Amino acid sequence: MNVRTLILAILNFCEASGYEIKKMSSEGSFSYFVDISYGSIYPTLARLEAEGMVAGRVESHAGKPDRRIYSITERGRAELVRGLSQPPQKDIFKSEFLLQAINAPLVGPDVMAAALAARIANLEAEIAMLDGIIADCDHPATLWVANYGKRIMTTDLHYLKAHRNDLVAIAGQAAGAPQAAE
Repeated sequence: MNVRTLILAILNFCEASGYEIKKMSSEGSFSYFVDISYGSIYPTLARLEAEGMVAGRVESHAGKPDRRIYSITERGRAELVRGLSQPPQKDIFKSEFLLQAINAPLVGPDVMAAALAARIANLEAEIAMLDGIIADCDHPATLWVANYGKRIMTTDLHYLKAHRNDLVAIAGQAAGAPQAAE
């Protein structure tokens, strides 16, 4: 999947400005799929509009700058189906927390305990956000995805809570020769 497909998917659900697309793709319900930068949204929207995949219109609001609102066209919907029909790439998971965890003896128990607390708080916030999506949603596929994500995060949260003391204890060990990281 790519920026183009994600933007078309967002617009398939609702009309949006470039700013709203960025918010949905970085903090909202579309933040779990593809990473996109703010700098890639507007050029992609311009290309999609030039190709007839999206239509843009200007909305004026008193006392505020005009904003351009985009909606998907039938041609864009066909392109979305084509993009979504491609085999997905391997999921990418990167975690600064896990880099700290693998180096726990170097950072010590206080840093590791703080990292664990932050990770747990972040997961609890993400689960709460998914709970909000689930409560307000009547779209069956979105509910399935939100429940899947919640299950993964809940399992992650339970593991961290059950084993945080183990990692803090490891962090309390003197930093010695690196362990095999295969």
